[in-house]
Amino acid sequence: MVLKNNPQLQVWAEQLLNMYIKSTKKQGYKGRVVEKNISMNDGIKSATIEFEFEYAYGFLSGERGVHCMIRSSQNGSVHNEASSVGVDVVPLFLGATPDLQISDEDLILSSPLLLGERHSQTGYTVCVQHIPTALTFQSSGERSYFANQIKALNRLKAKLLVIANEQGVSSLSGIKADAIMDVCKRRLGGTCFTPARKVRTALDLPDLNSVLDRNIESLIGAHINTRQSNFTI
Repeated sequence: MVLKNNPQLQVWAEQLLNMYIKSTKKQGYKGRVVEKNISMNDGIKSATIEFEFEYAYGFLSGERGVHCMIRSSQNGSVHNEASSVGVDVVPLFLGATPDLQISDEDLILSSPLLLGERHSQTGYTVCVQHIPTALTFQSSGERSYFANQIKALNRLKAKLLVIANEQGVSSLSGIKADAIMDVCKRRLGGTCFTPARKVRTALDLPDLNSVLDRNIESLIGAHINTRQSNFTI
């Protein structure tokens, strides 16, 4: 999740983060926050969660996209206020790294520290950019620079494999960079919460606080049913 320095956005990000952690814990799955980058006013700017259970990627992939919360205006305006947070879902390869060769000439490694941001982890932040696609992944949750470099590279490889599969190509050279959609622009892939309804699936939510607390199985199920119906012949 990546956010601008906006308190309402950062509160919404914290709610989403807690929702995913509590939900997986309720179902007996293993999930942990491995990175949380904090702004100077103690709000979340970005965070990374790793879930380790079978079919985790397929289970959660419907969560990829922009998630927005629509609230009534607090200043008396007739217009509603919306807070939007981008969520991306990338496979986590356990026991083996993705079998994908990337030329060193196609990579840029750096150790950035964004303005107005402080890290709550080790401080060994490594950012890996893939030049042909402009995709960038970072890691700061490991205990060494090298370990963060490997983790960031593996995340990049996993994302490239997902994109290659989505575009129906068999190699990195076949990926069309201009067809890659930034997760923060993928509104159709996300969800929109109002006090009583999850808009994308038109699923009634009689108790939104209960959903945010940890009860998101019905939402995940709605995503899965939608995907299955799209493959029905």
